[in-house]
Amino acid sequence: MTVTYRRDDAIAWLTIERPEALNVLSHDVRRGLFDGFARYADDSAAAVLILTGEGDRAFCAGGDLKEMAEDGLLVPPPDYVPQLGRNITVDKPVIAAVNGIAYGGGFMLVQNCDLAVAAEHARFAIAEAKVGRGAPWAVPLTRIVGRRIAAQLLMTGDPIDARRAYELGLVNEVVPACELRAAAARLARTIAGNAPLSVRAAKQTVLLDPALALDDAFAAAERLWEPVYLSDDARNGPRAFAEKRTPQWKGH
Repeated sequence: MTVTYRRDDAIAWLTIERPEALNVLSHDVRRGLFDGFARYADDSAAAVLILTGEGDRAFCAGGDLKEMAEDGLLVPPPDYVPQLGRNITVDKPVIAAVNGIAYGGGFMLVQNCDLAVAAEHARFAIAEAKVGRGAPWAVPLTRIVGRRIAAQLLMTGDPIDARRAYELGLVNEVVPACELRAAAARLARTIAGNAPLSVRAAKQTVLLDPALALDDAFAAAERLWEPVYLSDDARNGPRAFAEKRTPQWKGH
């Protein structure tokens, strides 16, 4: 198998396992990622997913250029590779644990995750300009790093290191490589311990269209959060706090 899914209590792990090929997005890997994300979406016992790559060289080095050449690929279809929020819906949080280079499609995977933890040696690049390919998937990038930085990444194709990615807001945390999985799991456990309806509404809130007028954005957020306020969890959470006990979330 080129992509594996496993769950440790409430935390699911989706791992690209082609380290000898820098975990590039071959047909089998793309299919495995689609299947893995769908499995997570349907897994009621999984509260958080961690996406990572096998080995310490690459999270994902992007598209499989050899396969593309053999297939004569011209314009990739919209469903060529899973793009969270575009061609596959996952309403629960996804964390990228970036264990090495994240280039091209690998950069896209990190960009589309909700949070990211990176090893110190990780590198990030949109290298398409260096090989004459395209990156229409980079549209959301300006919301993360701003227009000028996005333009630099897209036009130069030059990589940035993990520390710079952290400074730009592309990743949430940078840790030594030996601590990456533990750091990602720690973040996942924190999220998994929170009220699931609140977490899901939080995800939808940060994904609201930035082009919305402020009043419209507030109205949309109110609609997202109203079911949370009306849930059993919203009543049980404060009660558990008052009684100094851990809340038992029901998700409704």
